[in-house]
Amino acid sequence: MKNILITGGAGFIGSNFVRHLLRLAPDLNLVTLDALTYAGSLENLRGLPDEARHTFVQGDICDAALVERILREHQVDTIVHFAAESHVDRSILGPAPFVQTNIVGTFTLLEAARQAWDGKFEGKRFHHVSTDEVFGSLGPGDPAFEETTPYEPRSPYSASKASSDHLVRAYFHTYGLPVTLTNCSNNYGPYQFPEKLIPLMILNALAGKPLPVYGDGKQVRDWLYVEDHCEAIRLVLERGRAGETYNVGGGNQPHNIDVVTELCVLLDELRPGPGPYAGLIIHVPDRPGHDRRYAMNIGRIQSELGWSPRHDLKRGLRATVRWYLENEAWVRAVSAQNDYQAWMDKNYTKRGAK
Repeated sequence: MKNILITGGAGFIGSNFVRHLLRLAPDLNLVTLDALTYAGSLENLRGLPDEARHTFVQGDICDAALVERILREHQVDTIVHFAAESHVDRSILGPAPFVQTNIVGTFTLLEAARQAWDGKFEGKRFHHVSTDEVFGSLGPGDPAFEETTPYEPRSPYSASKASSDHLVRAYFHTYGLPVTLTNCSNNYGPYQFPEKLIPLMILNALAGKPLPVYGDGKQVRDWLYVEDHCEAIRLVLERGRAGETYNVGGGNQPHNIDVVTELCVLLDELRPGPGPYAGLIIHVPDRPGHDRRYAMNIGRIQSELGWSPRHDLKRGLRATVRWYLENEAWVRAVSAQNDYQAWMDKNYTKRGAK
């Protein structure tokens, strides 16, 4: 790898990956392509390490001419594709952008890579970042998702990601495009847009607002600290086999309500309020088709690439809470942009408490 295109590099996971590579891979040059929609922000790319090796381009991954020009002008040999619409709740209320970005955008990138690399695939790599949600929902006693688990997406978001996964694999089998895929569990950590569960709970608690928990809060997720995810992707790029998929998970399965309660305990310690933050928890009507449980079998990436998560959930949550407490200027900036407050009112306030 010499010249890497990172799509969605101004988003949550993408910006953490930009920082990860600039910090640990001093010989790489990075280009970030991001449309700067509501969840992408230049605030996420402020103060980069060794910023001279990073170029930012604002644009849409569906713009074929732009993507092809970037690949050729920057002699891109590696594409890491994060760019996606990724919030299930938004996909339920408005699925069209998910089809456009996640399916059409991925197709556009694949075609641009195929044309720009023109069959000269040695030393090239197209890495596609996907999700555990493509596998559907697990029952309490079901075994964890494996790379070979049949797809059963249950929301417009997960269906669009499943479609993009199939396209990526098709380009490997049909055209020989050297691809790898990772299916990750729920990420958390610095720079996460505050519509997602963990930052939402932290920031609502600090503001004295209700902490809305869907249904009974017994949904189970496998929480993955974002820096661990970045390390996994880097190892897949360096040593992963072309055409292969690797599951990436955090190795834990708490109930959502337990995560929220732990965040309250941490905030009681690190930023005490007038009373216990757990008193702000309310239960709101569940979202349609809410998957009950996800769990990831990470045996392949452990055995083949030697990766395991470095952060357990307690350590990762503490680091995350500390980051949000120490970066209030970032919180103010991203919360003020675009439609954040209107969305929060639409998705949570208007649901009402149970």
